[in-house]
Amino acid sequence: MTSPESSAGGVEAIRFAEGGLQLLDQRLLPLEARWLDIPNAAAAAQAIHEMVVRGAPAIGITAAYGLALAALQGEDREAAAERLAASRPTAVNLHWALTRMQGLGAQASPKRLLEEARTIHAEDLAQNLRMATEGVGLIGEGARVLTHCNTGALATGGHGTALGVIRSAWRAGRLQAVYHTETRPWLQGARLTAWELASEGIPATMIADAACAQLMAEGQVDWVIVGADRIAANGDTANKIGTRTLAECAHAYGVGFMVVAPSGTIDAQCPDGSRIPIESRSGDELCTLAGHRVAPEGCAAWNPVFDVTPAARIDAIVCERGVARPKQGEGVAQLLEG
Repeated sequence: MTSPESSAGGVEAIRFAEGGLQLLDQRLLPLEARWLDIPNAAAAAQAIHEMVVRGAPAIGITAAYGLALAALQGEDREAAAERLAASRPTAVNLHWALTRMQGLGAQASPKRLLEEARTIHAEDLAQNLRMATEGVGLIGEGARVLTHCNTGALATGGHGTALGVIRSAWRAGRLQAVYHTETRPWLQGARLTAWELASEGIPATMIADAACAQLMAEGQVDWVIVGADRIAANGDTANKIGTRTLAECAHAYGVGFMVVAPSGTIDAQCPDGSRIPIESRSGDELCTLAGHRVAPEGCAAWNPVFDVTPAARIDAIVCERGVARPKQGEGVAQLLEG
């Protein structure tokens, strides 16, 4: 049995076949599509930390397969889970997936763990398709949308969260224009989102991250549509750095702001955004570009890779279970019911 097929024109980031786990090395896209063999849980954790695989849902799926690999190889499952959990702190999907896997019990067979990892993978794709339907229902005809980072098939089990909504809205003929940011410092928008959109024949225009206010001021955006790495119980949302800037600009210019993420991204134990751990990474990521230094040696750099958008700036939080409207006082608890 192989991993679930992507619905995104063949774009996928994760495979588990009889030979084991393979990850598409997203650090090399769009110049090279290289699949890496991931032989064990330690390699899975390293791949998550080093951004071979990224996007909260894809990280969770990879962690689930990593724990299954540990069981298949007779490794210490608890130690493997701890190593995977430490690979990136902000994405709650990582911890959600590991908790679900460990919930099968210490005596669960390796085969059972692998089945559960495959189920998590398949469920994510199904959730993406349901979220896309919910999100498209909020978008008017002829809409112009702006997205940030990469939230497509590369970041999920297939189709995508925010980019999945955009993909489905385009197929439905509802969009007039698609914009996306470059997304510094890893350029996920320039490298990955542009690649996904081009692979599906969806015309799009890239902007510098800093150009978002000007684009909105000129009346060129109706909806900002983004993903999430963690949603607090009050609706505050952590996502790729720069998301809050987009939300504040959208609020200032009367542009709709939509967050699209599976229910597993909602952390009911986290009361608000101030409790969300924000990952910081090496300043070298800001001081270099494609391995070439662009800032002088010794330049100090601060590199938080996520920020938190207050619920009061979010018009809609879309998950596979429905839509919450934080600006109208609707909480996300209803999205965890059923």
